[in-house]
Amino acid sequence: MNAEQVVQKILAEAEAEARKISDEARDKAAEQGSQLDSELAAFDAKTDELAAEAGEDKLQRMLAGARMDNAKQLLAAKVGILNEVFEQSKKAVNELSDERYLSWAMAMMKQAVESGDEEVIIGKDEKRINADFIKKVNRELGAGFKGNLRLSDEKGDFAGGFVLSRGKVQINVTADVMIEILRESMETELAAELFAE
Repeated sequence: MNAEQVVQKILAEAEAEARKISDEARDKAAEQGSQLDSELAAFDAKTDELAAEAGEDKLQRMLAGARMDNAKQLLAAKVGILNEVFEQSKKAVNELSDERYLSWAMAMMKQAVESGDEEVIIGKDEKRINADFIKKVNRELGAGFKGNLRLSDEKGDFAGGFVLSRGKVQINVTADVMIEILRESMETELAAELFAE
């Protein structure tokens, strides 16, 4: 075998080896590509699943936030309506006809009297509760009471209703206080109704 044949043989073996290495590399690349495709598909599926979960979570948070905002707006509207109703109620008490106002004052006074010898403090602008009215209340107090209510010289800074005073004890039956008590009880009911869900 001459030198050229040796060279040709070496070149042929090198070419065969190069083809073999190239084929093995191609096969390995195809196998790795297939494995990578499989991993990418799994990654895409997991990403889609996480994105869907995150989207659902975000949607639920947005819905909860919207429900909270609606509840706040509804509460603010109801409180606004209550404020208006109670302001109108205060005016309405003072705008009652004399007969209805005095009937209300009579019922409240008879209920609030503890001994029958209290002083009745009226508002500085009160014209309907007077000495004659107090005499009428004294006649109607009945057994168990002294029937000695008297109109105080002191005038209060309120409109509608009265304050019964006996020593250091005062019972406030002004329209403002009565409506405020009613308001507190209604606001409690409203809050219970709004947050019952």
